[in-house]
Amino acid sequence: MKYDLPIEELKTYLPVRTEPDDFDNFWKETLADARSFPLNAIHQPADYHLRTIDSYDVTFNGYHGQPIKGWLLLPHERNGSLPCVVEYIGYGSGRSTPYTWLLWSSLGYAHFVMDTRGQGGTWFPGDTPDVEIDGGNPQYPGFLTRGIFDPKTYYYRRVFTDGVRAIEAARSFPEIDKEKIVVAGGSQGGGIALAVSGLVDTIVATMADVPFLCNFRRAAEVTDSMPYNELAQFCHVYRDKLDVVFNTLSYFDGMNFAVRAKSKALFSVGLMDTICPPSTVFSAYNYYAGPKQMKVWEFNGHEGGEIYQIPHKIEFLKECLG
Repeated sequence: MKYDLPIEELKTYLPVRTEPDDFDNFWKETLADARSFPLNAIHQPADYHLRTIDSYDVTFNGYHGQPIKGWLLLPHERNGSLPCVVEYIGYGSGRSTPYTWLLWSSLGYAHFVMDTRGQGGTWFPGDTPDVEIDGGNPQYPGFLTRGIFDPKTYYYRRVFTDGVRAIEAARSFPEIDKEKIVVAGGSQGGGIALAVSGLVDTIVATMADVPFLCNFRRAAEVTDSMPYNELAQFCHVYRDKLDVVFNTLSYFDGMNFAVRAKSKALFSVGLMDTICPPSTVFSAYNYYAGPKQMKVWEFNGHEGGEIYQIPHKIEFLKECLG
């Protein structure tokens, strides 16, 4: 069922952006704090009996110097440093094992998969705890309202910082071409990729499939699906703190990162998506400042194009990376 705006309206949909005056300074200080700790990026061989792929267990320091796990996957037959796809993971999932992530290394790219702190209990397992050094508030079960009463304690401050540090970790490895970094992800991973694109201006390309974390208020108002319903339920209880909640979210809205992003971008959207409503995806896409293209899947929900999106991404990377 198509429940959101018609496609003609979605293509020109530019909702009012709420951006705090100290948005750039907030992120400058956040990243400066993270960079005050050593990156300590290491990758150790991990034997998963793959004949054509070399897999490495990665650890690096993210937000406030806290260790983050990941995978680095490289084609076994390679010459010199490789372009790298840095991938972020969907909501509730962890890094799993290298068997889950064989596409990009099979195509000849380096592939860096970042584990998402605190997640891994819904789909695939994860290996990175979420250490809250600043305290937090009561939350609706899940991650969307964790620490939401203050931008400094909000969960995605830590995650987005980890995402930036993952780029720096990837660039520290000699097997990776520092000048050819691509960020990618679906749903939450797409939202993290958008944020990192707005925070790191040297990324070559961005691939955001059905991105989450965009136009929070619209999402909470038009869908009752999780995870956005976590936000709606929280606001139902803390009805006297709506201004506080949405002020915090304005520091993490994909629209506000999109206006700062300059890399070439490929988005995708499912017009029947009740998890990340199409209007929220187009909110970020229409504000995206760099060269961009959108692949629309008319009769699909949050799965979007799935395997049918892959050829579009392959062609997109060929155009971006040569």
